Order: sequence, then C-alpha cells, then structure tokens
Amino acid sequence: MSATTLIRWFATIDSDRPEDVLELISPGFRFSIVFGTGGGAATDFAGGREAMEGYLLQREKGVLTHHVLTSSAHGRDELVLGQARRAGEFESTFVAAARLDDDGRVESLMIGRSPELDIEAV
Repeated sequence: MSATTLIRWFATIDSDRPEDVLELISPGFRFSIVFGTGGGAATDFAGGREAMEGYLLQREKGVLTHHVLTSSAHGRDELVLGQARRAGEFESTFVAAARLDDDGRVESLMIGRSPELDIEAV
C-alpha cells in the first residue's frame, strides 16, 4: 500500500500554495523536522500547528522539489524515502513518517533530511 497522504503532503509543499498542507493536519497535530545541512549541523523544527505555520513561512518557496522514491503504509502509519532536489540536482535524502488520525489527517509527523547521503548514488 502506498503512503498517499505523505505523497500528497510533499506535492503540496512543492506547489504554489505550500500552506495548503495545513488542511492535511489534525487538530492535535505535532511534528519534528530534523533539517541537516551537512558537517554535523542540523536544525530541529518542532511543535504543533503554529510551529508548522512558522516553518512554512521561513522555507524557500518553489526552490526545492521533493521526489518520493518509495513509500508504504500500514494501518494509520505512512513512510516515505525520497530526495530533495534543487534545479533537478540532488540536495538531500529524506525520510518521513506520519501517523494519521481516524479521519486520515496527519496527527504526528517526523521528517529527517541530510545532504550527506545520496541514496540514489549507493
């Protein structure tokens, strides 16, 4: 089974209206995005809806694209492995895990990304 909600999440993030991902989250949403920038440096964006709104405001809009390489779903859990690319070139590998609520909205989200490993080059 494919991770349809996470696939939609990344397509929305890459769109002209990335803020529309807020429509995919549950009222009790919480998340952590560990954003590695190389050399052991990383920022952990974490919190609830308000923190996600702040994350969306600070990110580069329309610059990076997310390419889901594999995905799976089991019950309320979805997982994806992919690449973020800038102008079509590798920037980072990412993994994402989401737990959905009973209505199919994202309740918990964990994303990790690192430019140190190009999963496609292995």
